[in-house]
Amino acid sequence: MVRTVVAGLDGSPESRAAAEWAAREAKLRGLPLKIVHVWEPVPAPMAQAPLLGAETQQHWSERVPREAAEGLRLRHPGVEVSVEQLTGGAAEVLTKAAEDAELLVLGSRGLSGLGGFLVGSVGLSVVAHAERPVVLVRAGEQAADEHEADPVGIPSAATPYRPVVLGLDPAGADDSVIGFAFEAAARRATGLRVVHGWNLPPYYVYGLSADLTLHDEIARQQAATLAEALRPWRQKYPGVEVTEESRSGSPAGRLVDAAREASLVVVGRRVRRSPLGAHIGPVTHALLHHAAAPVAVVAHS
Repeated sequence: MVRTVVAGLDGSPESRAAAEWAAREAKLRGLPLKIVHVWEPVPAPMAQAPLLGAETQQHWSERVPREAAEGLRLRHPGVEVSVEQLTGGAAEVLTKAAEDAELLVLGSRGLSGLGGFLVGSVGLSVVAHAERPVVLVRAGEQAADEHEADPVGIPSAATPYRPVVLGLDPAGADDSVIGFAFEAAARRATGLRVVHGWNLPPYYVYGLSADLTLHDEIARQQAATLAEALRPWRQKYPGVEVTEESRSGSPAGRLVDAAREASLVVVGRRVRRSPLGAHIGPVTHALLHHAAAPVAVVAHS
């Protein structure tokens, strides 16, 4: 069975930006694109209101994805675009749709008052539960944003891609996450910037004041561990130029900074099946809310 790139569409500007990104990704991968439109039935009293009657609901639920698909076909020739309309809770339906997808693409909700991007409850729930890669795309994201500026500083989609950024903790490195990032960089013919932020264990803090070389020794150990985790992947993808950055400090903060100059940011999410429910982790959570570039969250065991 041929997997597809799936994009969730609700007609909002952020979901339209996600659909455009998904079409570009489908072309890079040589895969078809499926637009999934989820209609959540409104309560009976609202459905009987003059402006929310069954005819109006049906009209918009059919028109929005149909017109979006027509536009995508025009702007992305060669990409096979289909539409699927489903009914139910958006988070549950989209999580289910991701099961047979190569990846699922969703939109974030724009700029927040704190200078970050808002990810709605649907997006967070899907990221926390989907076991296929999920990409979050901010509202207003355009193809030129993923590319270097032209020689005079003008954004252009005709220039080389910016690097792909991979957030990696080598102590818990997973092949599916690293492989996703290397493949993304190879498809874009760009470099891979691997960012590893680490914090000193509490029991080292007092030692640092007495021995200033301790920090340097720990830094060398962390850098060596990162290099060893990436060594087989460098050999597998010799055409991908890799930059390794292993520095002390907030992992989330370093990734958010790196995202400003990235075409895509890749992070992992460990799948945990427990009575406490699924979660995405503090680093991924911060990145989803504040990264300027599209963020791919790759679930792994």
